[in-house]
Amino acid sequence: MDAFYASIEQRDNPAFRGKPVAVGHSGKRGVVAAASYEARRYGVRSAMASVTALRKCPQLIFVQPRFDVYKSVSRTIMDIFREYTDKVEPLSLDEAFLDVTENHKNMPSATLIAQEIKLRIKEKTNLTASAGVSFNKFLAKIASDYRKPDGLFVVRPQDAEKFIEQLAIDRFFGVGKVTAKRMAELDIKNGFDLKQKSLAELTRHFGKAGEMYYLFARGEDNREVETDHVRKSLGAEETFEDDLFETADLLAALKPIADEVARRAKKRDFSAKTVTLKAKYADFSLASRSKTLNRYIQSAEDLFEIGRELLLPLEDEIAAKKIRLLGLTLKNNETKPYPQVGQAMQLWIAFEKWDDET
Repeated sequence: MDAFYASIEQRDNPAFRGKPVAVGHSGKRGVVAAASYEARRYGVRSAMASVTALRKCPQLIFVQPRFDVYKSVSRTIMDIFREYTDKVEPLSLDEAFLDVTENHKNMPSATLIAQEIKLRIKEKTNLTASAGVSFNKFLAKIASDYRKPDGLFVVRPQDAEKFIEQLAIDRFFGVGKVTAKRMAELDIKNGFDLKQKSLAELTRHFGKAGEMYYLFARGEDNREVETDHVRKSLGAEETFEDDLFETADLLAALKPIADEVARRAKKRDFSAKTVTLKAKYADFSLASRSKTLNRYIQSAEDLFEIGRELLLPLEDEIAAKKIRLLGLTLKNNETKPYPQVGQAMQLWIAFEKWDDET
């Protein structure tokens, strides 16, 4: 997944092969979009500040992103998926779920399908893929990350309970660093520990996500592969070359951000009633403010005025801490809740992380 862009750059430029490569901007406000495996050995990761990445790996090679190329490669890979099934749910340019319970080639084994697809990707793109095979999305997703790069891992129904119980808690879907720390405070280190907690206790500590953790600990996930993906949010942000603190400067910076979000929304025919303002301060702390209307946002001017309304109450904080990044996001709140889960026996394949290295 996070090596996709870097792997394409190494494929297309022999001088980059075997060397630490980061896709992104190397300036003082740059961010790493993707890091090759050679770079990761030094601790370089995606979303890391470029200056931090260069401190960890002074010989790091920065490459400007070529999103048109990445999208083209992604289309080729998605076309390969659809040779096997119409039930394909892309999650990003380089990751997708496939339901192969019924497939175009009438192949009886999801594992064999995964092996064949991996070979087809290698032949067509000269990149490798990692696949996870299981009977639901949760387990397939984890399995796809289990033996990368160029991996294939299968979690069969009869093996699921043991597999989940030994799984480190930070490998669970939806458990990031903050949640993992909270889990540790509750003495939850792995899937077995998580399974000992009641639904009421998990809901009390983690809200709606607690139900998801409760079900996943039992290997239950009844989500379908959604071929008609509904976009839930759309936004844009800008990192400034120098920190801003004057209200006039911030409003001047906010206007083109609002224009860009409105342009993207119009292009994708995306409608929303909620606007979220994101501000990242010079010390990297974050502030987020949202407003939901009883109508859809109509225009860039409309969006800017709402963003302005959300920004102005932060003036005192901004004066003290200064802002390095500003962003606006439109969100569609009319989304389906996480489904109640029963027993699912479909076979799913999750593909992720295309990479040259084998």
